[in-house]
Parts: sequence; structure tokens; C-alpha cells
Amino acid sequence: MLEMKKSKRRLANRDYHKSGPMHRGMSDRFTIFGQTVPRIAIINGIVLFIWGIISFGIAGFDWDAKTALIPTAMGTPMLLMGILSERNESNSHHYMHACMVLALVMVISPISMFGMMGIPESPLALLSNLLLIQVGISFIIIGIKSFRHARLLREAGN
Repeated sequence: MLEMKKSKRRLANRDYHKSGPMHRGMSDRFTIFGQTVPRIAIINGIVLFIWGIISFGIAGFDWDAKTALIPTAMGTPMLLMGILSERNESNSHHYMHACMVLALVMVISPISMFGMMGIPESPLALLSNLLLIQVGISFIIIGIKSFRHARLLREAGN
């Protein structure tokens, strides 16, 4: 019995630094700025989709400038996975894990392109790449916070 109390005390001391809401009834649903992670995926997907169409239009709808559609190609799956995640909550975590992989690709691809070919001369290409990096990094940060929230909820339930 004494050993059990010591082990509980050690666990409590180990977790003292964790955020306070855990002990005051932490919400089951992670939100940031009032938005759920699937909703943020939808918003990011829409922004990237629209930016890709706009940049393709600025490039004159010339098929030779098809790389202007890369943000659209990255935003479309994020948008769809966000929608699927909202509609199928039992598999939401699978869709959000896939979004995290996509966000990682959004960060790695432009950075590796910068490393191989240098900074693009076209301001449009530079802006598109920076937008992909920004969306990717911000979604990764939000996803990590969401995964941590889920882990804390699981630990609290045990």
C-alpha cells in the first residue's frame, strides 16, 4: 500500500509541469483560435487551392506555367482530408495524420528546391513556395499540439 502511494506521488510530481486545464476538466476537442484541426485543414486547403488558381491566372493561364498550380495540388488533398475528417469522426485521426505528412511535404519540397536551384527569380514562384512553407509549418505545429492534447486526454482517462 505504501509503495502504491509513493508511485502515485512520483507520477504526480512528474506531471506537475503539465498544463493546468488537465486537472480542471480539459475539453475533449482541441481547438486553436476557436477552430478544430480539421476545420484548419479545410481553411488551409481552400487558401492554397485559390492561391494556385490565382497564380496560374497571373501567369496567363499558360500551360507552360503549370507549376503555378502546385499550391492547388497541395491544397486539394488537405481540403478533402479536412472535409472527410469532419464527416467521419471515427477515422478523423487517420485523415489528420495524412494531413501532417502532406504538411511535411509542403515544407520539405520548397526548401529542397531552394537548396538545389536557389531562390526563384519569379516573385510569384517565391511567394507560392513561401506560402507552402508557412502553411506546412503552421499546420505541423497545430497538429503536434493536437496530438499532445489527445495523449494528455488518454493519460487522464487511465
